[in-house]
Amino acid sequence: MAAIGSIRKHSTLLVIVIGGALAAFILGDFLKRRNRRDVNAGKVNGVEITIMDYNNKLDQNIENAKQQQRVKTLSTNETYRIRQQTWEQMVREILMGKQYKDLGIQVGTDEMFNLIQGPNPHPLIKKYFVNPRTGRYDRNLVIQYLQNFNRLPEAARHQWTVLENYIHTDQMRKKYDALISQGYYIPKPLAQRLYDDQNTRATIEFVAARYGNVPDSLVQVTEADYQNYYDQHKSEFKEKAARSIEYVTFNVLPSKKDIAKARKEAVATRNDFMTTDSPKQFATANTDQPYDSAWLKVGEGGLPVSVDSLMFHSKVGTVSEPLKVNNSFVMARLLNVAVRPDSMKASHILIAYKGAMRANPLVTRNKKQAKKLADSLYRVLKRNPSKFRQLADKFSNDGSEQINHGNLGWFTDGSMVYGFNEAVVKTKVGHFTVAETPFGYHVIKVTGKKDFNKKVKVAVITQDIVPSNATYMNVFAKASQFASGVHSQKALEAKAQKDHLQLRVMPRMYETTYYIPGLQNARSIVRWAFKSSTDVGAVSNVFDLENQYVVAVVTKKFEPGIPPLEAVKDQIRPFVVNLAKGKYLANKMKAFHGDLNKIASAMNAKKQSMTLTFDTRNIVGFGMEDKVIGTIFGMKTGSTSQPIVGNAATFVVKLDNVQKAGKLSDYNAFVSSYLYSFRQRVMEGYPYIAIKDAADIQDNRITFY
Repeated sequence: MAAIGSIRKHSTLLVIVIGGALAAFILGDFLKRRNRRDVNAGKVNGVEITIMDYNNKLDQNIENAKQQQRVKTLSTNETYRIRQQTWEQMVREILMGKQYKDLGIQVGTDEMFNLIQGPNPHPLIKKYFVNPRTGRYDRNLVIQYLQNFNRLPEAARHQWTVLENYIHTDQMRKKYDALISQGYYIPKPLAQRLYDDQNTRATIEFVAARYGNVPDSLVQVTEADYQNYYDQHKSEFKEKAARSIEYVTFNVLPSKKDIAKARKEAVATRNDFMTTDSPKQFATANTDQPYDSAWLKVGEGGLPVSVDSLMFHSKVGTVSEPLKVNNSFVMARLLNVAVRPDSMKASHILIAYKGAMRANPLVTRNKKQAKKLADSLYRVLKRNPSKFRQLADKFSNDGSEQINHGNLGWFTDGSMVYGFNEAVVKTKVGHFTVAETPFGYHVIKVTGKKDFNKKVKVAVITQDIVPSNATYMNVFAKASQFASGVHSQKALEAKAQKDHLQLRVMPRMYETTYYIPGLQNARSIVRWAFKSSTDVGAVSNVFDLENQYVVAVVTKKFEPGIPPLEAVKDQIRPFVVNLAKGKYLANKMKAFHGDLNKIASAMNAKKQSMTLTFDTRNIVGFGMEDKVIGTIFGMKTGSTSQPIVGNAATFVVKLDNVQKAGKLSDYNAFVSSYLYSFRQRVMEGYPYIAIKDAADIQDNRITFY
């Protein structure tokens, strides 16, 4: 009671202290979040990409992807891919936008009008606005589409805006590429030099002593050798910031209790599955994984062998016992059995109507009118089958009509839309039928069937065995206990070995790395490893990923730029050793004063000969030897070189003969291949690659993702 009284006496002070602490906590968190927002997604040559702009663009691209794929959600892998594409898109817009501005490249209103509505519009417009009756681009379709633009669904208007933006950007790019391409010129003296390089031929004899035949023990490599090689090849070692980690995973797998519980639930589901009058709907409502509802032959559909066998040797309505497959229980109910063709052949006349799937904007008939026309055509064809092609060419709304006249050729059972497929199966060869699908009404002529087999249709329920909360807690406790006992790389390695846990290695990951072997959605680990406060040897807390817990340690940091010699010493050792062997062999060869026969005998090598040009890339049997080829074309006829230390061997070469290329009166035909090659590289985006390589690009997205 005395304590309570004391608290009451100081209640005002306590309110102030507690209030101040809360304010500091809230303000601190607020300021942290403000600072986080103030950090931009990145900079490109000083131009900021705000996180808000980046997220807005990302959301747009994700929505576009959903619409294109006709899905409600994207996988984490797909979302990450779009995140990377969005960043590249914004970087390109900034870099190329400046190029366009500096060069005065623009696409005006009149030009956009011609690209969309003109007589020779952009290729995408030609692709999307094709008259199904002619199979050709129809400008009237574009005009009609734009006239009805305000009455189109919002999604369609948005897609049109995306298309217009693409056409504008593509036209800017084409102008830029044309400007760069036309700026490439080969003057006559350079053309002559290129022609000489390709056509002047040198005939040589040579002896080459391979480095692989020289034991490493015969040469000594000094620090100066390493330093010289490093200084000459520094630019080859430039690298991005990277981290190496080791990690241990604790996978959350169902316990025996979890499996027993799931088995009990699966048995209960099977009992209901056996008695339901709507097995397909029941299966769809109770399965954790979608199943193939098509007709299946033996071994198809991914059913377990025992379930597959039961379905092909039982009565309709039979339900298999729940079978444990990996971490799921699987059961199937036989819905139907039939003998069906594997392949069918048919022709059709599509009668579309307004609102049908992919219906051409020119189609104005309603559904009732479409059905009436299809029935009328069916009656005509029953009386006079020879009119099929004539009627198909006149009435069909299938875009491929002008090419195949309605003949779809052979197709496999189940490959066509359901209503069409089943109509062909049920109709005799040589007969006609009418079928309805989401595309409209089809007047069908069945022209062939073959390869009949017994097939079944089954409804499958797959119920995943889900680990319980208790299982998650037990695995988390093990991971936490492991993490609390290790505070260094050596301790983590020793603990993993003691506990018989697999120690996995990610030798090098970058700020943009998404995939780490064996882990799901590992960005949290990447972000932790790249924090400025995470030092080499730092052991992480327990990461909670998808159905697994992870403990990691940073084993190495790779800073951006050119690493010091010590960091690449092991990497360059084979090359430095080969140079030492090359010098060793060169000293031995000098003693024979260019006598190829004596050198060949002493080096246990063969004297060889070949004809080559300056453009030759390889010495036969030895690979790329630029230094050797360059030396040859600087020699006098009849002379013998000093030993040449190459990439794979040390060479001594004798130049026997040089056949000059001569001159051309006109080099236009010769240089045309160079001009074409350059233009191709421009079209493949090499100018942008060069611009991007030279740009100062800061990617701060790891702060957010």
